[in-house]
Amino acid sequence: MSDTAISARRDITDKRLLRSFSYIGGKWCAAASGETFAVTDPASGDFLADVASLSAEESAGAVEAAQAAFAEWSGLLPQQRSEILRRWFDLMIAHKEDLARIMVLEQGKPLSEARGEIDYAAAFVEYYAEESKRPNIEGVTSHLPDAEVELWLEPMGVVALITPWNFPAAMLTRKAAAALAAGCTVVAHPASETPLSAIALAELAERAGMPAGVFNIVTGRASTVVPPWTSSARVRALSFTGSTEVGRILYRDSAATIKKLVLELGGHAPVIVFKGADLDEAVAETIKAKFATSGQDCLGANRIYVERPIYAEFCAKFTEATRALTLGRGMDDPDIGPLMNENAVMKQEAHVADALEKGATLACGGKRHALGPLFYEPTVLADVPDNAAIMREETFGPVAPITPFDSEEEVIARANDTEYGLVAYVHSMDPRRIYRVSRALQYGMVAVNRTKVTGAPIPFGGTKQSGLGREGARLGMQEFMEIKYVCRDWA
Repeated sequence: MSDTAISARRDITDKRLLRSFSYIGGKWCAAASGETFAVTDPASGDFLADVASLSAEESAGAVEAAQAAFAEWSGLLPQQRSEILRRWFDLMIAHKEDLARIMVLEQGKPLSEARGEIDYAAAFVEYYAEESKRPNIEGVTSHLPDAEVELWLEPMGVVALITPWNFPAAMLTRKAAAALAAGCTVVAHPASETPLSAIALAELAERAGMPAGVFNIVTGRASTVVPPWTSSARVRALSFTGSTEVGRILYRDSAATIKKLVLELGGHAPVIVFKGADLDEAVAETIKAKFATSGQDCLGANRIYVERPIYAEFCAKFTEATRALTLGRGMDDPDIGPLMNENAVMKQEAHVADALEKGATLACGGKRHALGPLFYEPTVLADVPDNAAIMREETFGPVAPITPFDSEEEVIARANDTEYGLVAYVHSMDPRRIYRVSRALQYGMVAVNRTKVTGAPIPFGGTKQSGLGREGARLGMQEFMEIKYVCRDWA
């Protein structure tokens, strides 16, 4: 381990948050086989921890623990569940700096972004601590004489959560807090690249008084841990954030047990900049939309369409802003950190080479950075044709393709010509155009003249092959609840 990594670990004040075990049934567990997997710092390649790699049988045991805890947890008053969630939130805020530094070590994102993610993650716990008291549903008037009709919302049971490496804290709490508030118990598998953040959250959940078996973290290979969950009839719902390809596999593997699925899958977000927009604002917001989390974000801008009269000026300003971005290790709080792995870097290289071969122009960047093998320069490609791979596939990195358009109808058709439908960004000062375009775009979320739109009170999710269901808001809790209809005769 390098001096930098050792120093970063020393800066974590509560060393109990740095665990390397699974958490099942209220106990910290190593694999019975002794098998582990290594977690490394993507910025340096330094070894961080050997984390327990559990077997399929041990993963199935986590479902049994969650099932055993379900009756007691679901039987608590909503206010009692709320109190535990509130204590979990308070502990997350109290340990924000440690949680952020753990995230930087394993994920590589800039420290300020990691701190922001902890705030974002904690906000879901706080929100559902309150929402857990209000599992209400609209009633109906009886259609039968002498009968009383009631609709109840009830927790589904055991819920399986599978979370990604790019937001290792927020994607866990967005799912888990909603499920726990609903009265469900949870088994969760964090990505093998970034399990330490989830383990730290389990430590804080235990301190908050979460009963044994209610919140379980199972570490290991996804190909080993997840199949016992998709095949188990006791797992009544499964929530996953990740690629559309993996989402299809989970959809297929869950069919036999007819699970409720909440899938937040791939994105291919268009940015549309119309003439008359505030150009400086559009550039600044598009920089945020493209390069946050080093471009490793399902909401990241993947295609930038600019109306032809302002195209040259936009490209010049955007390229200048991109060149000004800093690269570095997360603890130094740069604008851009490392990518997660070699495959991610190779994808940037392939997309850039393909775009240039098809006629695009390289405005800046376009190669790995001397900082290390997983650092890729912020890159701008101009005049990118629609048949380039980067205009069809999710890039998940710091490469920005820009292309001109000539009419509103044209750009809407081009923006909608994708299997994805998560988020779209629009820049315009014309209210009628904003309304028309927002209506016409086939996306679950539309951001107008801004980038940040997510948060605990809003229903996050996409259309088409970007997913099923919604996370956040009251809808996020209701995804883990069943409607029971009771018709009662008083005669």
